[in-house]
Amino acid sequence: MNSHRNGREPLTELRVDRERCIGAGMCVLTAPAVFDQDGDDGRVIVSAHAPAPDQEAAVREAVHHCPSGAITVVSVR
Repeated sequence: MNSHRNGREPLTELRVDRERCIGAGMCVLTAPAVFDQDGDDGRVIVSAHAPAPDQEAAVREAVHHCPSGAITVVSVR
């Protein structure tokens, strides 16, 4: 499991299903520090599987707005 620079364990972990992703890009627009799109097929790429605490609200909003439901947030508390 990844830990942050301050040594604390992350509060959430992201999982994505690239086969389910339709490349709408809502995640990238909502949380650009955490998500990107593959230049070849437009599908989601996660740049931070364990987002920083200050990104958690944006990540949860991105999950909510994902039209295909390809992103899942798992609590690791």
